[in-house]
Amino acid sequence: MEEKIRLTQMVKTAGCAAKLFPNLLNECLKGIEWNTNENVIVGFEGKDDAGVYKFDDNNFLIHTTDFFTPVVDDPYTFGQIAATNSLSDIYAMGGKPISALNIVAFPQTENLEILKEILRGGHYKSSEANCVILGGHSVDIPNILYGLAVTGTINPTNLKTNKNAKVGDVLILTKALGTGLLNNCIKYSKIDKQVYKNLIQSMTRLNCSAAEAMVSLKANACTDITGFGLAGHSYQMAVASKMVLHILVNKIPLLDGAIEAVNQNMLTRGDKSNRDYTKNYTKCIGEVNTDFEHILYDPQTSGGLLISIPEKNSITLLKRLKENGDEYSAIIGFVENIYENESDLRIIFDYN
Repeated sequence: MEEKIRLTQMVKTAGCAAKLFPNLLNECLKGIEWNTNENVIVGFEGKDDAGVYKFDDNNFLIHTTDFFTPVVDDPYTFGQIAATNSLSDIYAMGGKPISALNIVAFPQTENLEILKEILRGGHYKSSEANCVILGGHSVDIPNILYGLAVTGTINPTNLKTNKNAKVGDVLILTKALGTGLLNNCIKYSKIDKQVYKNLIQSMTRLNCSAAEAMVSLKANACTDITGFGLAGHSYQMAVASKMVLHILVNKIPLLDGAIEAVNQNMLTRGDKSNRDYTKNYTKCIGEVNTDFEHILYDPQTSGGLLISIPEKNSITLLKRLKENGDEYSAIIGFVENIYENESDLRIIFDYN
């Protein structure tokens, strides 16, 4: 394309930070008697990463959809990031993506070469995942949106959800945090070339090898960290598992430039909404680092997996993750105890 375009200037909010606020979404879902049957293995109830449907005794189907506005200015790169993010929910359940449909919103008065590059980027990452794009749907509206509706498959014995974390499990995070903040730097400020390179490498890295490793080493639970941030998705795992997650804040891996972005006030709107979502169920221990605190609530685009695994297997998993290229993987906490009441504590953020 000859003309210089800035996709991030064509939309109001970027990436997973553009999600509906979790509290608002909860209100919208209440009171509807969602249809179900005996083949629905995972539905709305646990706020899990994807839905799971029994195909036969040896095969479950995993269904998910994800799409968002541009987080970067290059169309091809945006397509890769959006596809990687869409595929992640399948990996978070331990499954393998097999087919997908494009979801496209694009103002057709704009240069259609932009859309072609977005679709080409999505095709590239889907091909890397051995996932076939079968078609899709498009609408002509001012905002650019792209993503995939993905179907995956899994053997029932390998299925991972967010509800089986157990006391004594170790918590492993496979990607560094800070994508929301750094994406705001792209949109509103400027970003160092190496910081940008590391950011793109993170957002376009499939969670495929991490999923395979955690399944083979018998992880108990998993979720991916996206729009609700580490705090929000940890909260959902804690609630679904009826456990308390103890997060060691100083062990959390950060992308280069993330703290600097906090200091530049590159906060997303998700910083506040994710706080509101979890504020009644969290406790801090030690002296709170207010800069780092923002990282906990930062919406992640194409983030890593949060894996709850028996301690005896945790070091082996961490070693395998790093050998497979998930260099930022780290043990960031543990599952502490069972809670009894709906108003109980869910997450401890430990700054010691």
